Amino acid sequence: MLRALTLLLLGSTSLFAASKPNVLLICVDDLKPLLGCYGDALVKSPHIDRLAARGVLFEKAYCNQAVCSPSRNALLTGLRSQTLGIYDLATNFRKAAPDAVTLPQHFMNNGYRAEGLGKIFHVGHGNVNDTASWSVPHFTPKTISYALKENNPPESTREQALFENKKEAWKLPRGAPTESADVPDNRYGDGMIADEAIKRLEAAKQKPDEPFFLAVGFLKPHLPFVVPKKYWDLYDPKSFKLPALQTAPEGAPEFAPSTWGELRQYRDMPEQGPVTQEQAIHLIHGYYAATSYMDAQLGKVLDALDASGLADSTIIVLWGDHGWHLGDHGMWCKHTNYEQAARIPVIVAAPGIKPARTQALIESCDIYPTLAELTQLPAPPQGDGRSFASVLKDPATSVRDHAIHVYPRSGLIGRAIRTQRHRLVEWKKPGDAPETAILELYDYEADPEETKNLAAEQSEVVASLRKLLAQHPEAKPQIGSKTKPAAEKKPAHDRGKMFDQRDKNKDGQLTMEEFLLQQPDPDEAPKRFPKFDADGNGTLSRDEFIKGGKK
Repeated sequence: MLRALTLLLLGSTSLFAASKPNVLLICVDDLKPLLGCYGDALVKSPHIDRLAARGVLFEKAYCNQAVCSPSRNALLTGLRSQTLGIYDLATNFRKAAPDAVTLPQHFMNNGYRAEGLGKIFHVGHGNVNDTASWSVPHFTPKTISYALKENNPPESTREQALFENKKEAWKLPRGAPTESADVPDNRYGDGMIADEAIKRLEAAKQKPDEPFFLAVGFLKPHLPFVVPKKYWDLYDPKSFKLPALQTAPEGAPEFAPSTWGELRQYRDMPEQGPVTQEQAIHLIHGYYAATSYMDAQLGKVLDALDASGLADSTIIVLWGDHGWHLGDHGMWCKHTNYEQAARIPVIVAAPGIKPARTQALIESCDIYPTLAELTQLPAPPQGDGRSFASVLKDPATSVRDHAIHVYPRSGLIGRAIRTQRHRLVEWKKPGDAPETAILELYDYEADPEETKNLAAEQSEVVASLRKLLAQHPEAKPQIGSKTKPAAEKKPAHDRGKMFDQRDKNKDGQLTMEEFLLQQPDPDEAPKRFPKFDADGNGTLSRDEFIKGGKK
């Protein structure tokens, strides 16, 4: 069958024959590209590595927002956060798009049996699973986080409060951020999920005429790093080192970095300020151990798929929902627009696809239309994504010249454009004028570690990237927010600070050249200069710039 599918690939735009291929979608929570197949020499990830060896590995894949629920909305609906107007954990996507047809629902509507195990949609914080997306009830492992009683919060009060989205959960007793217990794999959730996935694959083997869409959502390496001791023992703690850069990028807005409140919810973590070096090394160790534990569970599922005889007719997609700061820039967890939070692992393996690596830029929302094309289903009825099926056939090509992602902070939306070389972040309130934006620019060829915000120094690069950003609709405000219409808003940003950024020689006056720095519309901006110049002396004082020609 594999030979027939390969021959079809060579002579057709489709990758598959008339019979419908199965889909195995592996979703992993908080998994960054810290894997052997992505070049990390320390991590033990043999099963993801062998999946990469039979598929196409995407070097430059990006989430649409570095937090669980919005990222999964993008994967499962094809709609970005800024399209839905949902940036938080609690708001269900159907409040914004009640008639959206989800990825598994689309397959179910086209003759597939759609089953979900573990974490696929974000459930909790007031959000719920989407029952319309599954042929059978969704499987959730019945377990609590810890195997050792001493690591639990008293009566699990904190976990329950967080699940219910209670505002003062931080005041409750906290559980441990890590655990190393001598227990079997299926004492924790991912082992249970793998066991159930194996049962579902065995059942699918008995129904060869019914194609399946099986979504398997592993929970680790999400906090807390609680995994069997044998995975901790894979690593020597002395082999771990702290990232060299322990500060935010020079010149970055003060609000742009994360304060990593997610980690601070756990026992012995500081409520403010940095962790100790000992704590940091232990957390890095825990992340590696949790990754290896999850990898081992994936290995069991891949073994079961191969044993079932269904591998030759199954598309496999591995997707991490977002990255994770592992001490870089002095930050932990996700919740930023920086590379360590936004970049994700994506691997696609399928019959007729030759193993390869690609630099093609893709977004999470692109996976939905890609799977539809690969299986010859109709295109999704909604979405912002683009199919990258053509890249699977020719990894040297690309369907995007940039990716876009967002993160909200301090009442602003940070929309980020990521090209092969740069990232531009534009921070402003939805609907506010472009010139009110606060900008970040990073050059990953010259400065891969994001040590300095270059926006004030490279106005031409900023202008070219803002033209790409202008191709996208304005971000919607969060559903339920009290944001006023744009016409009623007062200026949202500190124009005094904007003046200081442009006043390069610090003489208290802006020349035309200084005024034009970082302007989003360089063709129109010169027309504003004489309007701002109230005294007509050819320069702008601080007061003239702040008032913008208004009395």
